[in-house]
Amino acid sequence: MDALLALKPILTTLVLPATGGLLLLFALLMWAWRRSARVGRLPVALASFATLGMWLLSCQAVAIWLSVHLLPQVSPITPEDLKHQHVQAIVVLGGGVDNEALEYGGPTLSPDVMSRLLYGVHLSRTTQLPMAYTGGVGWAGQSGQTSEAEVAALALSRLGAPSLRWQEKLSRDTRENALFTAALLKNDGITHIALVTHAWHMPRSVRQFEAAGLRVVPAPMGYINSDASPLLQWLPSGKGLRDSGWAIREWLGLLLT
Repeated sequence: MDALLALKPILTTLVLPATGGLLLLFALLMWAWRRSARVGRLPVALASFATLGMWLLSCQAVAIWLSVHLLPQVSPITPEDLKHQHVQAIVVLGGGVDNEALEYGGPTLSPDVMSRLLYGVHLSRTTQLPMAYTGGVGWAGQSGQTSEAEVAALALSRLGAPSLRWQEKLSRDTRENALFTAALLKNDGITHIALVTHAWHMPRSVRQFEAAGLRVVPAPMGYINSDASPLLQWLPSGKGLRDSGWAIREWLGLLLT
């Protein structure tokens, strides 16, 4: 089972827009090269269609549309909401580490995940609730790598921020984040949490944490949106392709869990 799950990063990459779309484009162009004399313009037309699809998936406007129409929507929350709902702890969900950040001479959280941690610190400080971080070494990680929870604790120490009350260091994906964090928190009588992760990741994350037996108040951040002009939102960009990939991956994850 572990061997199959270890293939998740590769399989995920193959079905996401950048790799899957370019592989399709390459295959169609090869087909056009070899069979153009027999089938005329069909391969070229299909290659053009694939290219158009990659263009659209790389547009921020399409990424926003996908996030709105493929994923359940979650509303932002305030610290006062957490107090009124009697939340017991803040849980920040991990999502990636830069293992050899030259500026730090060691590991640090990726920029997107650092944003999750900072939002968790904001909620923790304003509500006086203890904070947990969940993240070990993902399926794509290397053996001997520092766990993400330990890297998060290091990032907080660099900022002079309050330390984590709980560090969950063993999980390799969102399902294990939920299972191992629930076991850790329940040992201290914690069953009602605010979960911090990106808005596009929240629906699947809430499903997993509730399945693990926790009551969950979503505390989303990092919505897929854009301040660019409408014209620029219809021009391809790396961010547009990344955000489209996030939305599609989470939609597939919801279908499969």
